[in-house]
Amino acid sequence: MTIPVTPDSTAADTDPRPLTMFGPDFPFAYDDYVTHRSGLGAVPTYRHGTEVAVIGGGLSGMVTAYELMKLGLKPIVYEADQIGGRMRSHPFDGHPDVVAEMGAMRFPPSSTTLFHYLDAMGLRTEAFPNPLADSTPSTVIDLKGESYYAQHLDDLPPVFREVSDAWQRTLEDHAELIPLQQAIRDRDTAELKRIWNDLVVRLDDQTFYGFLASSKHFASFRHREVFGQVGFGTGGWDTDFPNSILEILRVVITAADDHHRGIVGGSQQLPLRLWTDTPAGMAHWPDGTSVRALNGGSTRPRVTEVRRTAPHQVTVTDSSGEIRTYPAAVFTAQSWMLLNNIHCDDDLFPIDHWTAIERTHYMGSTKVFALVDRPFWKDKDPVTGRDLVSMTLTDRMSRGTYLLDHGDDKPGLICLSYTWSDDSLKLLPLDATERMNLMIKSLEEIYPGVDFRSHIISTPVTLSWETERDFMGAFKANLPGHYRYQERLFSHFIQDELDPRHRGIFLAGDDISWTAGWAEGAVQTALNAVWGVMHHLGGAAPADNPGPGDRYAELGPIRLCD
Repeated sequence: MTIPVTPDSTAADTDPRPLTMFGPDFPFAYDDYVTHRSGLGAVPTYRHGTEVAVIGGGLSGMVTAYELMKLGLKPIVYEADQIGGRMRSHPFDGHPDVVAEMGAMRFPPSSTTLFHYLDAMGLRTEAFPNPLADSTPSTVIDLKGESYYAQHLDDLPPVFREVSDAWQRTLEDHAELIPLQQAIRDRDTAELKRIWNDLVVRLDDQTFYGFLASSKHFASFRHREVFGQVGFGTGGWDTDFPNSILEILRVVITAADDHHRGIVGGSQQLPLRLWTDTPAGMAHWPDGTSVRALNGGSTRPRVTEVRRTAPHQVTVTDSSGEIRTYPAAVFTAQSWMLLNNIHCDDDLFPIDHWTAIERTHYMGSTKVFALVDRPFWKDKDPVTGRDLVSMTLTDRMSRGTYLLDHGDDKPGLICLSYTWSDDSLKLLPLDATERMNLMIKSLEEIYPGVDFRSHIISTPVTLSWETERDFMGAFKANLPGHYRYQERLFSHFIQDELDPRHRGIFLAGDDISWTAGWAEGAVQTALNAVWGVMHHLGGAAPADNPGPGDRYAELGPIRLCD
């Protein structure tokens, strides 16, 4: 459910400055950097037209390629499957306006750098129907066989308000919530780093569950249980309980869990438009040039090998057998690909970075979608007068059910189930139809008498990210004690202190970021990599718009001692 993360629910209205994904680990203003009139920087003219490998065609890869092109470089994009990565929008034959978002589907407005690119590509967003969100007509919470119907939090039994208040008070008492959010609004980097660095030292070894259990406000096991099943923002969070509490705090203090927007027409449009867009006023390239044009209309296929060659070059082999050598490369795919699907030199990265890659921990995720003839859930129950079906959170197998309305006279889409980690693993042996049948069984128990099957007009679609060859998980989620690994990976774009043999290949993508699972992290690390390539090739950011590398010594994440 959506739970306030400010002293009271009106705080955001009284302070006009928004919460944004500004830090906290590296409080660099990416949104200001990317919109500055002076641009991101320049490379020497003799570097214009230089090819740079971009491995992975998801959002991070497409932002990287797009910005490298604007600098006058020639990004060569490698993609194993389809442009978009986990921004994968599944269309339905005969219904072009309806897509199932198999990966990313909701985006917080606090992702201000992401929204710069959405605006630049002419994409529209609309409110996403999270549980108890303002745009959600009604929500049903079904726990232990009892269902509760609500349009607002106060419609629920008192225990849910008690849990909401317990979470709020725990954040205030144990995580400096109020001063942290004030520092984000003020963009007070010194204060933000002072508070956050202390939390990192104190909480790096703490699980999400341990953080809750240590709070007097969650002394009741029943409150912890309800919180895990219902959660905040996007639904139940009990599958996150083993993860580091720092992962959760990064989401909460930056409002990443609230007021979500969906991309009209599907999220995959953003990377696809970055692929085809023709920005004006680029260095070197004439107007009308796109990343797609520079790549001859299609990406290179799957990468099978990455190795070092003299003098300090990066050589890439793809599945067609073609071998190309580059002065720089950016790897944006999920980092586990470097351990199995892609053959790599041991010396591609320093050993400590390899250790950090090997320790990466991914969350699994499964979605099951059904296309229906119309948004029948808006019908009213003749007895109660309530919506026939609501946005649903439950402890049954379906866990989270979302109702996506495209108009009264158009087909609708039901995300029958959205599950994570252990709940996702329970579904792995089942095919799409079996999964659908299981979820409908759960929903029929919550909504007796509703004939879900009579409205389904297309074969269900499903995806489990942990079984996808090129992903093996939905997104990274650090465990307690993983801060040091994350700091190594995030800081990899700062390479002056690395041995020359380790320079020239840059890591990017949301699992390199501090906010894995959020598109903003993919965008921010792409901009880090662009700065890294520019610096590596002898370029620089403008004096009046210093880049992330220029300010890293000042703003960089704390380094924990041994």
